[in-house]
Amino acid sequence: MGRIKTKLIKGATNKLVDRHRQEFKKNFEENKKLVSKFANISSTKIRNIIAGYVTRLMNTKKDI
Repeated sequence: MGRIKTKLIKGATNKLVDRHRQEFKKNFEENKKLVSKFANISSTKIRNIIAGYVTRLMNTKKDI
């Protein structure tokens, strides 16, 4: 079982994916850099959680 994502994580991730869908990749390391570029997140842990969720969305969505 995985960890449950909070509303903060899901909301921030959905906004980033809606705005920058073409820039995000299916690779966590690249998405981590892009999240840092597009969002001002001071916490490394939160940035990594958001980047992981972005990666998961990019890998599961078929219409991208």
